[in-house]
This record gives sequence, structure tokens and C-alpha cells, in this order.
Amino acid sequence: MAGRQGNQTVKNMLWSLVVIALVAGVIYIFVPHDESKTPVKRVDYRVELLTARRAAAYPVAAPEGLPKEWKPTSVRFNGAEHDDWHLGFLDPGGEYVAVKQSTAKPARFIEKATQEATRTDATEKIGGRTWQRYKGSTYDALVSTEKGATTVVTGTASFGQLAKMAESLRTA
Repeated sequence: MAGRQGNQTVKNMLWSLVVIALVAGVIYIFVPHDESKTPVKRVDYRVELLTARRAAAYPVAAPEGLPKEWKPTSVRFNGAEHDDWHLGFLDPGGEYVAVKQSTAKPARFIEKATQEATRTDATEKIGGRTWQRYKGSTYDALVSTEKGATTVVTGTASFGQLAKMAESLRTA
């Protein structure tokens, strides 16, 4: 009788485990969970922009008049590294767009800023400046070199969105 009671206890434990696994599975299926996207926070870049405009050896560019759907997500200025300026955004479709400027040698800076995109033959006249198109596997870009610095508008967004950003750029 003791042997039978031991088998019964093991059998009951296994059935309990099956029931618990089923309940956990049902809860997992029916409780909503979306782990695919973590919301990106909007950053205020005004202080860094003022600092960069005072310190940089060139006119620092930032967008003016973009719709509120354009979300600023990152900002950096490094005066020790060729006055490097970076301002990152998400466009209304959630694609990445960045404005990057530097006094570094244009070829190396463009390669780094565009993640090795290749120069095309296409140019665009945007906001009174001529922009060279670059096409890449990671980022596409519009590049303009003048006034002692190279300006790169780059990202995963379409050339149309990159052009909107380039058109909105103003210097103080």
C-alpha cells in the first residue's frame, strides 16, 4: 500500500505541474505585451546648441520650423574633436535622421558620418546650398561642404525626408 501511495503522490504532482503550465500559457497568450519597441524619449537640445554655436569655428546648423512629429532624440558637441556636432531625430515615420557637422577632413568625416555610404553623381539644390547625395547599405546622406565645415544629413529615412531636414537647417 505504501508503494501505491508514493506512485499516487508523484502522479498528482505531475498533474499539478501540467495544470500550472497550462494556466501560465493561457495567461501569457491573453495578457497583452509588446516588447518590440521601447519608446524613445524626446530631448531638449537648446542648451547644447547655444554652447556649440558659441564654441565652434563654423556656423552650427540646427532645424527650425519642423513639425512637432519630428522627435529630437540625441545631441552632442565635442569641441576637442574637430568641433563635432551631432543632432539626431526620428522623423514622423519613425526613421532616423541626423545632422552632423565637423571641421575634420571631409573624406574621413563623411565616411564615418554616413557609415561608409558611397558618393553618387546626383546633387540637389536645397536651401541655397548644393548637397551631394550618398547612398549606403545602412544610411543614405546629403552632404555639403562650405564655410570651413562639412555638414552631413544622414539616416535611414528617405532622401525626401533627408531633404526636408536639410531645408529646415539654419545657423544663428
